[in-house]
Amino acid sequence: MAGRGFTRMVFELDRIESLLDLLGSPQRAYPSIHLTGTNGKTSTARMIDSLLRAFGLHTGRYTSPHLETVRERISLDGEPVSEDRFVATYREVAPLAGLVDQRSAEPLTYFDMTTALAFATFADAPVDVAVVEVGLGGAEDATNVIQAGVCVLTPIGLDHTEWLGDTIQDIALAKAGIIHPGATVISAAQEEEAARPILERCVEVGATVAREGAEFGVLRRSVAVGGQVLTLQGLGGVYEEVFIPLHGAHQAQNAAVALAAVEAFLGAGARRQLDVETVREGFATASSPGRLERVRTAPTVLLDGAHNPQGMAATVTALQEEFAFSKLVGVLGVLADKDAASLLELLEPVLDSVVVTRNSSPRAMPAAELGALAAEVFGPDRVEVAEEMPDAIEAAVAAAESDVPGELSGVGVLITGSVVTVADARRLLKR
Repeated sequence: MAGRGFTRMVFELDRIESLLDLLGSPQRAYPSIHLTGTNGKTSTARMIDSLLRAFGLHTGRYTSPHLETVRERISLDGEPVSEDRFVATYREVAPLAGLVDQRSAEPLTYFDMTTALAFATFADAPVDVAVVEVGLGGAEDATNVIQAGVCVLTPIGLDHTEWLGDTIQDIALAKAGIIHPGATVISAAQEEEAARPILERCVEVGATVAREGAEFGVLRRSVAVGGQVLTLQGLGGVYEEVFIPLHGAHQAQNAAVALAAVEAFLGAGARRQLDVETVREGFATASSPGRLERVRTAPTVLLDGAHNPQGMAATVTALQEEFAFSKLVGVLGVLADKDAASLLELLEPVLDSVVVTRNSSPRAMPAAELGALAAEVFGPDRVEVAEEMPDAIEAAVAAAESDVPGELSGVGVLITGSVVTVADARRLLKR
C-alpha cells in the first residue's frame, strides 16, 4: 500500500468500481448506513455502531483517518480488524488491484485500497450492517459505491475548500451526492446554505428526510461525571436518562443523529419506538478516541482532534461548560492548509498559554510559522515554540505545573489542532 501515496487525491469512482466488480461486489452483500458532513462523522459512526451492536447485530465500521494503526479504519463488532485478517484480505485484493492499475491512467489510491479492503472484510465476516464514513466530500468519494439505504449528514461547514468548493453551498452539494433514490436521510441541523442543496437532492431522487429540530433532536442535557445525561427526541418517541461517556453539546447532537439513523435502519418511527433500555446500553458503551479524551491525570491531559473553526468552537464550548480548569495550557499542531489563525483565536480565551509544534504529517505547518501566528493572537509572552512533539508536551506540562500551589487537580493540558497531532501525542502518552 505504501506505493499508493497516502495523501494522493483522485476523485473518480471507475477504478474502485472496477476493483469491486473483480472482487464480486462485496459492498452489495449487506445493507449500509453512510455518513458524511464536516464535523462529527467518526463520533456519530461509533455511536451508531455501538447502538446496532446493543440490538444484537454484527457490525462492520469504516472510518478515517486512524490514530495508531490502519486496522482501526476497518472494525468488526466494534474492534479493529485483526492483523491476520487484514493481511489475508490484502493478499486477496492486491493482485486484482494490480490488474485495475494496469488498465488505468491513474493507479488506485491508498483510500481506494482501504475502502475495498473494508468492503471485502465485511462481506467475508459476514456483517449484518456496515457503518461507512466518507473520506472526503460525498458524490465522488470512493465509498459512494454503496448507495446506502440510510444516509447521515452531520453539520456541514467550510473545510477542504481546495477539493470541495469555497462556499458551504458547494460543499453541501458535494456531500449530498451520497443520497441515492429511495434513501432515508438523517440530517443534523444545518445552516440555510447547506440545507437547501440537501433538500433539493432529496426531492430530485425521491429520498425521505428527517431533520434535527423538526423530527428529532436533543430535548435536555446535563453534565454528569465522565460525560452527560440526555433526553432525546427520536423518530419513534422520547428516550430519557440516556448517559453518553462523551463531553460537549456537539456530542449530544451526534447522539441524537445516531439514534435517528438507527431508528430509521431498524424500521422504528411514528408508530414504533426502540427499546429504551437497549438504547441506553448502546450509548453507555460508546467511545470516541481523540475527542476530548483524557489520557493522563495530575495534570489532566486531554486530546482533541478539532482541526477547523466549527470543530474547535464546539471543543472550546465543551471545555468552558464541562471542565473547571484553574489553569489550562495548549499544545497546538496544525496542517498548513487549515485556518490556523481562527483556531488560535477560538483557543485564546480558554488557554493560559500555548506551545506550538509541528506534527508528523508531511502537510504540517512549520512550528515557527505557527508560532508567529500564535504570538499575534496570544502575545509573545504566552507562546512557546517546540519543534518536536515530545518537547512540546514536556514544555506544556511544565508550564501547567509552574506557579500552582498545592493540588494539580485543576490544572490541564489540551493537545489539539489536527487528528495527526492527537495521534502523535497518543503514541507518546499511551506508552
